Amino acid sequence: MRNVERLSSLKSELLDIFMSMEVVEHEQRSRTAAQRNLRARRGIELHKEFKRLTRDIAPLPDEELADEELAEDEMH
Repeated sequence: MRNVERLSSLKSELLDIFMSMEVVEHEQRSRTAAQRNLRARRGIELHKEFKRLTRDIAPLPDEELADEELAEDEMH
């Protein structure tokens, strides 16, 4: 009878250890996934920001540039 109790206790301890290991692995996977999603989201944000900045500072077409130079010359 005593051996059965010890065996049962040992089984419970092993199950507890296994379950805690599973929890740790799950938390690790969750953290890794969150970091990966954050990097992806930031990459998308940077890509959009770069495209916007490129568009904002893009050189003017020749015609608009010539009109601006003409207007500046008339001011001076």
